[in-house]
Amino acid sequence: MACGCGGSESGGGCGGQAHAEPVVQQMPEAVAPVELIASSDQEWPRIRVNGVVITPEAMAREIQYHPAPSRDDALYLACQALVVRELLRQRSAELGIPVAPVAGESEEEAATRELVQREVPVPQADESTCRQYYERNRARFASAPLVMARHILLACPPDDAEARSAGREQADALLAELRGAPHRFADLARAHSACPSKEQGGALGQISQGQTVPEFERQLLRLPVGLAAQPLASRYGFHLVEVEQRIEGRQLPYEAVAEAIRAELDQRVWQVAVAQYLRYLVGAADIQGIHLEGAETPLMQ
Repeated sequence: MACGCGGSESGGGCGGQAHAEPVVQQMPEAVAPVELIASSDQEWPRIRVNGVVITPEAMAREIQYHPAPSRDDALYLACQALVVRELLRQRSAELGIPVAPVAGESEEEAATRELVQREVPVPQADESTCRQYYERNRARFASAPLVMARHILLACPPDDAEARSAGREQADALLAELRGAPHRFADLARAHSACPSKEQGGALGQISQGQTVPEFERQLLRLPVGLAAQPLASRYGFHLVEVEQRIEGRQLPYEAVAEAIRAELDQRVWQVAVAQYLRYLVGAADIQGIHLEGAETPLMQ
């Protein structure tokens, strides 16, 4: 069995960011279903973008890419994406932008990239701005700490609520026992841990960033020396952790992170600029069958 410890696991569109500011929003619940969701004798909504029909066949293909709690929600997201893509296609055709796909890029993606490059000028962060950002966020720009730790893994599947509840109860009980007798950590690891490290009393060795699963790593690397006050949850179950040694990370010099800072700031400006551009396209278009005020679209994801 794999576990969330060291050595167990290493840890469409344009722009590719998941934290973009939303650009198109669904109507309030009392209104949106009327405009978007089909009636009982109509499975698909009737949507036109400047007279161009978004076909049910396109909706049926697109909906699979938009997982949501309900079909109506997934359908809205699919239609939203299709409307914005149609707006971009129409604008690209209007301007007569030549399409020259690069490796791995579709013609639609190439047209969108060329359109955005032409119509969305984005200023780049200068040296002064980057240095100011570094000084205001120095804690972010340090190498990861190094910890020597041991753990007891109480395994339970992430999707089994009953097993997770039982695992947490067992973890709390063992943690209470360890608080009273911390010298028994190795013995309890050999008796209860589901990780192969139990043969070494739960010892994980030295762990730094990227050496374990992310959800375990985020918690582990923040712990002070000593027994963790709470069990740490991961996809594998619950971990009782004792940090034996901790070496703090070193502050990285500005020169080592300048390019990463510039890329991050430029991406933020790009997201804002593209959001404004999509709002402009939506506002200038004749869109029927769905209400869009802005759009969180594949372009922004």
